Amino acid sequence: MNIRNIVNREIVNLTNCESEPIHIPGSIQPHGFLLGVTQPDYLIEYCSQNTADYTALPPEQVLGKRLSEIFTDELAGQFHAYATAEIDTAKPFVFEINDTPFNTTVHKSGNTFILELEPFPDGTLNLPNLYNQTRKFVSIMEKSSYLLDLCQDIATETRYITGYDRVMIYRFDDDYNGEVIAESRREDLNSFSGQKYPHSDIPVQARELYIRNQLRMIADIHYEPVPLLALDQAGNKSNQSLDLSLSILRSVSPIHIEYMKNMGVGATLTISLLQNQKLWGLIACHHYSPKVLPHYTRLSALLQGHFLTSQIAVREVSEEFEVGQHVDKALVSSLELLHQHEDFIGACHISPLLLELANATGMAIYYNRRLYTSGAVPPEDELLALVHFLGEEYRAESLETDFLASVYDRENLSRHAAGIIYHRILSGTSNAILWFRNEQIETINWAGNPDKAILQNEDGFRLSPRKSFELWREVVKGKSRKWKKSELNAASSFSYALQRHINFQVIRRQEDRNRILNEELKTANKELANLNWISTHDLKEPLRKIQIFASKVLDREDPDLSLQVKDSVERMRFAAEKMQLLIEDILSYSKAGNMEKSFEVKDLNIILENVLTEMADEIREKQVTVEADRLPELQVIPFQIHQLFVNLLGNAIKFSKAGVAPSVKIRLLSVTGSDAGTEKIQQDGLYYRITFEDNGIGFEKEYETRIFDIFQRLNPAHKYPGTGIGLAICKKIMENHRGYIKAEGQLEQGAIFSLYFPVA
Repeated sequence: MNIRNIVNREIVNLTNCESEPIHIPGSIQPHGFLLGVTQPDYLIEYCSQNTADYTALPPEQVLGKRLSEIFTDELAGQFHAYATAEIDTAKPFVFEINDTPFNTTVHKSGNTFILELEPFPDGTLNLPNLYNQTRKFVSIMEKSSYLLDLCQDIATETRYITGYDRVMIYRFDDDYNGEVIAESRREDLNSFSGQKYPHSDIPVQARELYIRNQLRMIADIHYEPVPLLALDQAGNKSNQSLDLSLSILRSVSPIHIEYMKNMGVGATLTISLLQNQKLWGLIACHHYSPKVLPHYTRLSALLQGHFLTSQIAVREVSEEFEVGQHVDKALVSSLELLHQHEDFIGACHISPLLLELANATGMAIYYNRRLYTSGAVPPEDELLALVHFLGEEYRAESLETDFLASVYDRENLSRHAAGIIYHRILSGTSNAILWFRNEQIETINWAGNPDKAILQNEDGFRLSPRKSFELWREVVKGKSRKWKKSELNAASSFSYALQRHINFQVIRRQEDRNRILNEELKTANKELANLNWISTHDLKEPLRKIQIFASKVLDREDPDLSLQVKDSVERMRFAAEKMQLLIEDILSYSKAGNMEKSFEVKDLNIILENVLTEMADEIREKQVTVEADRLPELQVIPFQIHQLFVNLLGNAIKFSKAGVAPSVKIRLLSVTGSDAGTEKIQQDGLYYRITFEDNGIGFEKEYETRIFDIFQRLNPAHKYPGTGIGLAICKKIMENHRGYIKAEGQLEQGAIFSLYFPVA
């Protein structure tokens, strides 16, 4: 029979301990022995090398055998029933070998049952009095008001139950540096209370194992690891590593053993304290000589851990609640200030309530380039620099930190602003509200210098854990007290309320400005209406008289007038006619925008026929050809559509090429709004596109949008008469119909005017 051990022989030192495979050491501690049994035949494929010490059977007589060949058939059958049911890890199976009972804890690793057998020669289970233990915990819980008091009582009770020389409650910070927050010890031992230990003392993978297996015992720090053995034969998979994550006998890292030896410890028991599946802390028990703790006493100690774990969140919430009550009261009063004062920023910044709602030592509001401060704050120039820095770096964020120097390191700033809460109160500006906490210099008592947690051995070839655990003090500067959740929530709530009030104030001021502008607009509209009346009525009469008298002068006095006088009078009459035309066009433009919009369902073909009839003489004279598709019925303002068609046909005739008969093609197409190439109409809406395409002189592409501006002319007035208002009227009419007009043209290649009417 070939047998091999499965000891993990990877060289471990402090340069690679973060990746040390501590869950598969391939060895165990010697205060018991281990069997690995496969299903379904219950064949022993693994065993520890020390089987002969407990069973008188060496590994060669154990490996490859069935359980029934090592124990009695009756015990093997009972174990089969125990293993096939749900295994109760709290209640071990009991094997008996040579009249010695063994507590056997069982768990599965893959398809292998791992049996860990520990002898208790006196034959007693030593069951704990769970009722008394629970009753005592309830009594402790009732008298302990705060978490630290409860931890101290649990440490004392755990030491009483287990008999260890020292029991500590050890709490981790966010970086997994540990601190002893409670301790019960022999009177002759030095206290470790309040000391901190660097995160490197417990590597990542060790913390993971503490989460998976909440209890670990080292019975004798000076133990010799016992190798695990497996059959080595063809086709046998036993040569693989055996996962001992859940094992109680698992051999521990040699680095950890060396660390405990350096502390002078002889035996340990460690119980995990978990919160939300994270390692909150440990109950760490130290003994200064070897100590094997019986199974049920271990369970009693584990129960103490469960008791404490059940209260951690409750006590933390309770302590937070006490702070929260005070903070909430200040928050409510601060919010009342916002409602009670018109100048609420001025009222709030002088009130101590704003400091109390976050338990801050200083506060500042920066609004409209002005600082409002309360309490102890940095000098104004430094504070303004900080506000502008935060405004640039945290444009859409808030910031809370107890170590401002980590993001904004300025000399002496920590005196008043070691910690801050920052909230922007108006998007896109530097306006913000800040709470400050001054520097709280902290003295940390490390158990040895954390910078020398790793030392080089005298041989110079290997790194090892530190040997000194003497008190080493570190003074931490530049930090403030940590902000509590209730304080952060209160600051956030007030910032949000302040932002709402400022926005409301801005809106109200804008409404006042809009109201004043509306009044001014109404007055201007009245004046404009009067101006329109003057333009369309009062000015027409003088112009008419100018035209009449000019004509009379030319008709009656013609023989007696010099050519120069005749030319001047003729120019006067022409200017009066032009001005009259301009007034009429202005009136038409005004009517297009301001007349009451009376929509009717009309057949556009009828409107087009009326326009063609009205313009028949001009069309005949110019020999104009008009081709038109069948147009739809639409809900329109009839006289405006009539004016629209007149203007577009009139333009096509007016701007025709010399010697070329004008041609106008009117086409219809159904399209979506995106076809127009503008955001002024609905992109996914359905539209009728009616195009007027001519063969005239066209225009350059740069004028496609400017052509619709009022008084915009592209050609000289003496050659193409007009006022430049016609297309502006067309644009206004299309806007009245929730549509759009678009012009396209090329010089000497004609023009296309597209009308987009909404289908619905």
